[in-house]
Amino acid sequence: MKLWDKGLTIDKKIEQFTVGNDREIDIHIAKYDVIASKAHAIMLERINIITEEELKQLLGGLNVLEAQIEDGTFVIEEDFEDVHSKIEFELTKTLGDVGKKIHTARSRNDQVLVALQLYFKEELKVIQTKTKTFFDTLIGLAETHKGALLPGYTHLQVAMPSSFGLWFSAYAELLIDDVYMLQAAQKVADQNPLGSAAGYGSSFPIDRELTTKEMGFSTLKYNVVAAQMSRGKSERTIAASLGSLANTLSRFAMDICLYNSQNFGFIAFPDELTTGSSIMPHKKNPDVFELIRGKCNKIQALQTEMVLITNNLPSGYHRDYQLLKENMIQALEDMKDILDIFNFSIAQVKVKDIDLHDEKYKFLFTVDNINTLVVDGMSFRDAYKKIGGEVEAGTYVPDDSKKHTHLGSIHNLGLDKISLKFPKL
Repeated sequence: MKLWDKGLTIDKKIEQFTVGNDREIDIHIAKYDVIASKAHAIMLERINIITEEELKQLLGGLNVLEAQIEDGTFVIEEDFEDVHSKIEFELTKTLGDVGKKIHTARSRNDQVLVALQLYFKEELKVIQTKTKTFFDTLIGLAETHKGALLPGYTHLQVAMPSSFGLWFSAYAELLIDDVYMLQAAQKVADQNPLGSAAGYGSSFPIDRELTTKEMGFSTLKYNVVAAQMSRGKSERTIAASLGSLANTLSRFAMDICLYNSQNFGFIAFPDELTTGSSIMPHKKNPDVFELIRGKCNKIQALQTEMVLITNNLPSGYHRDYQLLKENMIQALEDMKDILDIFNFSIAQVKVKDIDLHDEKYKFLFTVDNINTLVVDGMSFRDAYKKIGGEVEAGTYVPDDSKKHTHLGSIHNLGLDKISLKFPKL
C-alpha cells in the first residue's frame, strides 16, 4: 500500500529503489507518527471535518497501534512503503471508511516531517540526559583522583605537570559546550511543521496552533514553505551538534588508548573490559575505546553528508530528503549507545601511581622553577635563560614543590563551579 497509490502499477525495480530501507528505519518514528495522527484527528474533529464519534474511533485505533509499537509487536510488512501507509491501512482495516479520513488535510510530506521532528527533539533530550550522567561520572572521578599527578604533554612531548583531576574535569567541562549545541539543535527541532502538507498548506480551515499544543511543540513553523524547507536544515543542525559531542568523546577515547598503552602506563581497566589477540596471549586491547573513537569519527562525518545532499536544493519538497533519514536516525541511536558504554567503562578505570621523578619526566617542572625565580625577583627572561642553560648543561635539578593556586589549575580545580555551569535539562 502507498499513500499516493492511484491504482496504477509501478515497476518493481523503481519501487525497490525509491522505497529503499524506509520500512526498517521507520520503526524508530512509528510512535511519533501515531502521536501526530492523534493530534491531527483531534484537530479535524474540532473544525468539524469528522464527528465526535469518528474521533473516538480513530483515537481508539491509534491507541491499539501505539500499544503494539510499545510492546514490539508492530511490524511494517513488505506490502507497505513506509510506516505512514501501514498505520493508515490498519486504521482502515479496523474502522473502514472512518480510517480513510485520517489523511484529510495532510500530505505524506508533512507526516514524515512532523514524525521526524518529534523523534529528533525527544532523542536529543535523551542524549543530553545521558551526557549529564557521563559528566557526573567524570566530575566524580576528578574529585576522587584530584591529588594524583600526571605528566602533561604538548606536541606529544613532556611539557608541564597535570593531574588526573585536571584531565577528567577537562573533558567534563567540554561536554557543557556540547550540550549547549544539543540544546540549540533541540530548539530548531521543537517547531511544529504539521499543516504544511505538500509544502504549500491546505484549503481546509485547519487549526495548526491546536496541533502544536497537542503534540507538545514549543512553537509552530508558521510559514508552510519554511516548514517544508526545514527538512534538511534540521538534520544539518542536529548533525553539527552530534559532531561536537562526538569530537569530545573521540578525543577522550584517544587519550585513553594512549594512556592505557605500556609506553605511557597511566591507567588500566579490568580484564573483562579488554579483548585479546588470536596469536599474542599477552594482549589486553582497549577495543571498546577504539570503537568509540571510530564510531564518533563516523558521526562527525554526518554533517558533511547532510550538507552535500541538501545544499543546492531549491524550495519545496524533493525525494533527496529521503536519503537523510537512515544515517541521521542511526547516528542518534549510536550516540545513545556510545554514551552508555563509555560511562560504564570509564567508571571502572584504574588510575596508576606515576613516578614523576622518573628520568623521562625530569623537565616537567622547568616552568614552575622559572616562575619561582621570577617570584624571588629575577626577570622572566633571565630566569628562562638560567633554567634553559641548566637543561642544556645537564645540571638541572627539578623542584616539584610549587603549587598552582589559580582557579582551574591542578590544585584548584573548581569542580563545584564546573558542575554549576552545566545547563539545566
